Amino acid sequence: MNDIVIKAENIGKKYTIGHQAQHGGYTALRDVLAQNARTLWNKTKDLATGKAIIQGDTMEEVWALKDVSFEIKRGEAVGIIGRNGAGKSTLLKILSRITEPSTGRVTIKGRVASLLEVGTGFHPELSGRENIYLNGAILGMSREEIKRKFDEIVAFAEVDKYLDTPVKRYSSGMYVRLAFAVAAHLEPEILVVDEVLAVGDAQFQKKCLGKMGDVAKGGRTVLFVSHNMAAIQNLCKKSILISQGILESFGDTQHVINQYIGGYEIKNVLLSEIKNRKGNGLLRFTRGIIKSAHSEQVARVETFSEVSIEIEFVLQQKKNFISARLDIGINNYVGDRVAWLSSDSVDAKIDFLKGKVVFVIQNFPLAPGDYSCNLYCQVNNDVADWISNVMHFSVIEKDYYGTGRTVPQNQGNILLNYRVII
Repeated sequence: MNDIVIKAENIGKKYTIGHQAQHGGYTALRDVLAQNARTLWNKTKDLATGKAIIQGDTMEEVWALKDVSFEIKRGEAVGIIGRNGAGKSTLLKILSRITEPSTGRVTIKGRVASLLEVGTGFHPELSGRENIYLNGAILGMSREEIKRKFDEIVAFAEVDKYLDTPVKRYSSGMYVRLAFAVAAHLEPEILVVDEVLAVGDAQFQKKCLGKMGDVAKGGRTVLFVSHNMAAIQNLCKKSILISQGILESFGDTQHVINQYIGGYEIKNVLLSEIKNRKGNGLLRFTRGIIKSAHSEQVARVETFSEVSIEIEFVLQQKKNFISARLDIGINNYVGDRVAWLSSDSVDAKIDFLKGKVVFVIQNFPLAPGDYSCNLYCQVNNDVADWISNVMHFSVIEKDYYGTGRTVPQNQGNILLNYRVII
């Protein structure tokens, strides 16, 4: 129990949001004046009683988090993953004591340094130098402690030329560099970092990941929210998956990522119902699914993992076959062909009576991005069925080189498994 530095017990966070009623047609002036008077009265009551002022004609309660419980030990680096709007940032704000939970409680042992958005904790009118001392004071550090770390912070942030410039004149990248340097170097027991690092350039992100690794190895705790699965895999042995405000999973990072991938927007589109297709109709594609190495249907796959593309079809006529082939073209999000699979190329004899064929791809080499498939079947040298832009799927980042870094975007659609000899 002495090693537990964060303990969340059934925490929930409820927000009240307003909706504006849609008034169609004619609205009388007296109705507008009456509505404005009611709105002003409600705002005055809320202000007098200390309630948050909510805009709108009707109110709705939304739970950003509900019944979330977990324990994190000293020295652990824990990733927090989930889709946009899942509740990740709300959780970090509660753990950082920025907002209070509506239900439950959180017990935290030690100082918490948070980097949740650009410029968190900075005063825009103060210089970079003054904000370093301000943030250190907020963390409860003495001036001498801050002074010992000062040069290291400035060197890491690379803002020495602008140190005496008000931070309101900094670019977003400079802001983030200095904010992260302060948060990581002033020795908090718990470091909380949101997706804000995405603002920095690739070289700075590399430095930040290395620094967070050093923080964790030094016996301090790191909570890291990111959509970069490679960074999560490299830095964090444990991860939390949040979905629609509920803690779906907490444990081994790879296991949690597999759950995240497997539960992502699987759309079962019946290929038999697609009207826009070509061919003589001798064969018709009826269903197509993407499967992971665990034989689970997925809409997201990891680079360099095993991926199966399973195609089902029906024959309209079962005789007079001389030759047949089945092709799959994989296109990127702009429609460019990036890969092609064909039963003919590997001399595979398809059992058309079986009604199914599976293409298994070892070490799937596509870079992160969105893709779709074209399906083509030729029977007796004639096109039997041909449909385009179906079976949409995404490829997500993985720590494929074991460095926590990824290939920059726009550097091609294919990742190579290579090594460098020096």
